Amino acid sequence: MDLNKVMIIGRLTRDPEIRSTSTGINVASFSVATGFTWTDQQGQKKEQTEFHNVVAWRKLADIIGQYLKKGSQVYLEGRLQTRNWDDKTSGQKRYRTEIVVDNMIMLGRPSASSNASSSATQEASAEPEQTPEPPVAEIQIENSDLPF
Repeated sequence: MDLNKVMIIGRLTRDPEIRSTSTGINVASFSVATGFTWTDQQGQKKEQTEFHNVVAWRKLADIIGQYLKKGSQVYLEGRLQTRNWDDKTSGQKRYRTEIVVDNMIMLGRPSASSNASSSATQEASAEPEQTPEPPVAEIQIENSDLPF
């Protein structure tokens, strides 16, 4: 049995970039920073920051583009995926490992421009939702809600 599961809590390092494929499917690309703190053998507190490339597709990409901005704190679930391509300028093979998100929960307080309640936690998943209204408290989408 194999398992490819990623769960992180971090902050966006830049605003999400929303694009559409040639077939009209939306995709969001952004980066999330996570921190790790520990004490070394000498008793000194150490910190390390990791940066994660993140990709979300379809309705989840739309929600991310609408509600997340640089500095937003977010919980993400997904899987690791590594892509490769040949760099046209150097001719070298390039690799990029990214988290493909299938579930997202917005953490922290929404910005002043958000229509959501300031104490609410919003959740979204990769499945499309039925109503176009912005999340007020929590969005939970079941497989039975899918139109296909």
